[in-house]
Amino acid sequence: MFDVCLLGTGGMMPLPYRWLTSLMVRYEGSQLMIDCGEGTQIAAKEKGWSFKPIDVLCFTHYHADHISGLPGLLLTMGNAERTEPLLLIGPKGLERVVCALKTIAPELPFPLEFLELTEREQEIQAGPYQIHAFRVNHNIVCYGYSISIPRAGKFQVEKAKELGLPVQYWNPLQKGNSVTYEGKTYTPDLVMGPERRGLKVTYCTDTRPTPAIVEAARSADLFICEGMYGEPGKEQKAVEHKHMTFAEAARIAKEAQPKEMWLTHFSPSLNRPEEYMDDVRRIFPRAKAGKDGKTKELKFDEE
Repeated sequence: MFDVCLLGTGGMMPLPYRWLTSLMVRYEGSQLMIDCGEGTQIAAKEKGWSFKPIDVLCFTHYHADHISGLPGLLLTMGNAERTEPLLLIGPKGLERVVCALKTIAPELPFPLEFLELTEREQEIQAGPYQIHAFRVNHNIVCYGYSISIPRAGKFQVEKAKELGLPVQYWNPLQKGNSVTYEGKTYTPDLVMGPERRGLKVTYCTDTRPTPAIVEAARSADLFICEGMYGEPGKEQKAVEHKHMTFAEAARIAKEAQPKEMWLTHFSPSLNRPEEYMDDVRRIFPRAKAGKDGKTKELKFDEE
């Protein structure tokens, strides 16, 4: 299954009761993390999730509360005798920023690979994940991400039999590989039905509302969106600092219609986000206040 864990929900600084915003997902033995602020390692340890299987690490932007935990994380992964490459994805300048942070973690037993985002929208295939990166509106260059798990069509036994393919060739075709039998090559599309609905998580933080977020979150299984301010009277402050209020996030969800929305990236002054959720749910009923360690297991639609 596709497991999603909101490791932390805080913005600006870690608090005794709230870690900085970070997301981790895992699927078939692979893990992907988005953002790694101070304390992210502790948040993951509290949840009981390992660092070693992380294959992809995405960054929304390079403010300290989203990346300052990286050197320690890299050292921990190295101490776990990791040797596999780690792919890092983020806005332009990623390699320069990471190499500066890496001066306190200079010797790693695994290579770092960098993919710098330069377009307003980019599509990336990384392991089992289809990643859609989209530019949002913060006071520095910042991206949101949709992480999707595609789902192939059903294997059509009758078509395989009509083609005369022996059973031992069926499994490779199901896995998306072409096979050769009696001098002829057979491709998966010959025996696979139309692609089925997969799974999608959309994550964005540190931004004003933009149409790009609506499009990215449309029909997502889970939409995780910043809600810096929940209290009344914070609208102008949200505009000035290029963040969002709970109500603004809810209106995005109302338009995008994900199955569920979690709010995150709460201001340090916002002690009890749940107190303001009734107003949010009047706009989008399937909204929840995020909390550290909040987890959801996403499952493919039954057929």
